[in-house]
Amino acid sequence: MEKDEQSTEVTTARLLPWRSPEGKRCVLITDNEGGLLSHVAGEMERVQLAMGAELLDHAAALLADSAVTEDQLRYLACRLAEAPADTLSIAEGRGDRRS
Repeated sequence: MEKDEQSTEVTTARLLPWRSPEGKRCVLITDNEGGLLSHVAGEMERVQLAMGAELLDHAAALLADSAVTEDQLRYLACRLAEAPADTLSIAEGRGDRRS
């Protein structure tokens, strides 16, 4: 958080849980943590975390299936690589908001 030099309002920077089309991190600079975009970002974080939890359940079931194919395992591995990246991004963004 930092003070805007032209006013007494406090501005905050929030790391958003998505990237630009170029793959760059997106940051929201605001004086209102309850704004619409902040709420959208919060909902997206909740969805990403829920999907990660569901993915773990799916992985356990798929790995227990002796008829699983190589393609299914490859797809699972790709999704399992994405989920921690989303979680780390959320954790980083939430950590930044607490400092």
